[in-house]
Amino acid sequence: MNVATIPQSMDGHDVLTASFSASYAGVVAFIAVASEGSFARAADRLGIGRSAVSRSVQKLEGQLGARLFLRTTRSTSLTREGELFYESCRPGVERILQALEEMRDLREGPPRGQLRVSATHGFGRKVIAPLLNGFRKSFPEVSVELVLDDRPLDLAGDRIDVAFRDGALEDSQVIAKQLVPMQMLVCASPGYARRHGLPGSVEDLQSHAFINQRLANGRVQSWDFRVDGRQRSVQLSAELVFNDPDLVLQAVLDGHGLAQLPAYQVCDALRSGALVTCLDSFAPDDRGHYLCYLSRRQQPKRIRAFIDHMTAQVRALDLDVVSQWEAARANAARGERIDQAA
Repeated sequence: MNVATIPQSMDGHDVLTASFSASYAGVVAFIAVASEGSFARAADRLGIGRSAVSRSVQKLEGQLGARLFLRTTRSTSLTREGELFYESCRPGVERILQALEEMRDLREGPPRGQLRVSATHGFGRKVIAPLLNGFRKSFPEVSVELVLDDRPLDLAGDRIDVAFRDGALEDSQVIAKQLVPMQMLVCASPGYARRHGLPGSVEDLQSHAFINQRLANGRVQSWDFRVDGRQRSVQLSAELVFNDPDLVLQAVLDGHGLAQLPAYQVCDALRSGALVTCLDSFAPDDRGHYLCYLSRRQQPKRIRAFIDHMTAQVRALDLDVVSQWEAARANAARGERIDQAA
């Protein structure tokens, strides 16, 4: 086994020995303040007093001969020197903390600790949140924080362990595992269908009322279709626009117009007859619902347990109404052919 040589300072002393007791606490305090943006929140995170955090940071600043924070009564921000030091120190501190956590998991057995999970509002409410109690029963020593957020994914910046997102991601550093298909369906209430009829083609949409969702980026969600073998996106002017998928669904149930919604959100209403669909033959290509995380290497047990549990549970849900309809139509067509042949 190769052992790294510990560097010597200019006066010949062992740098590690000389700086350990004075610097390590200061570096940890500094990282906490930089991450939390506040001495008070850093103290809460570390479980020590605010004055202790302040003293540790001041001692570190004295050792470095540089001011690391700009402090006012209202805010705490990094100086340029602080930004440079933070970027240099953070990877090392994170590796130390990860090593300690992994050794603790290996030594102490079952998964434990905190998980921070992100999901889009619709998928999080309808699919993920109801499954968390089952996970907690299987792994009672793991606590879970679920953050509903439709913004573009930033696992590292938002300190997210596992995220659920719609559609494949372009970030090559994120591992994205497809859980279930993402089927988009144009839906209406039976009452709306009786009063106004239903469109038979994408062009027929222009004579109908629409309900749209405004996305986290500020844009109104487009309606996607597959026409003559090609993808087609349509922007429709809506009578009602919401920034919450559940409000879009409720407006459709109330008969205010048509909306294009994911199958997981409307499957129960379709089976009960509270909603009907149209333009099924123009449904867009499957974009998929994905479970995302940063790395398979050195995963804490709690993350691996959560990924495995949620993958199995989500896939066991009865969310795929389109495949069921296609199978039923195929069976009906076969029955008609048999009857005609007889």
